[in-house]
Amino acid sequence: MSANTWLSQESLVLASNNKGKIAEFEKLFEQLALPVEVIPQGQLNIADAIEDGLSFVENAIIKARHAARISGKPAIADDSGICVPILNGAPGIYSARYAGEHGNDAANNARLLEELKSLRRPGEPVEAMFVCVLALVQHAEDPLPQIFEGVWQGEILEKPRGEHGFGYDPLFWLPELGLSSAELPKEEKNKISHRGQAMQLFQRSLQNHQ
Repeated sequence: MSANTWLSQESLVLASNNKGKIAEFEKLFEQLALPVEVIPQGQLNIADAIEDGLSFVENAIIKARHAARISGKPAIADDSGICVPILNGAPGIYSARYAGEHGNDAANNARLLEELKSLRRPGEPVEAMFVCVLALVQHAEDPLPQIFEGVWQGEILEKPRGEHGFGYDPLFWLPELGLSSAELPKEEKNKISHRGQAMQLFQRSLQNHQ
């Protein structure tokens, strides 16, 4: 059976209820011009999965299987977050709920800045990376999920900059561009972001199996 049997079907479920993430994915899927309809799981009344994995890969697979099981359709899920080496990789898989309340961007950003206060050194950047793992399953028990990973290197600012994006975008500094992720136009961000990188790998996989 082809790795992309799902392409012959009419729809693919996007296992997310995150509005910011869905908006980015819709733009990326539009750019890929996929021959299927991509349906956010919320339109099928699918609640979020319980993310009890210990890695981005595990959680992406958990979410994809959950959406596939309830919908009966192939599903793709993303698990993403920001990792700061000086914090031993935190917030990591807990990025969306770092401050306790899931999806409270302002609180999560504030906690990250607070955690870094005592660790910053004058003149030394705080390195960080945005990570995105995509998992594609043809069905809930698919024994061979396809995995696509993107890593976006940057630094953590001392205060937010920019009005675009979501999550930690206002704190994620790109020294080579002299901009934060939240200052990038959506189209430019999608070309270079962790999610954009993972989606480009996904697109290449489709091209290789056509």
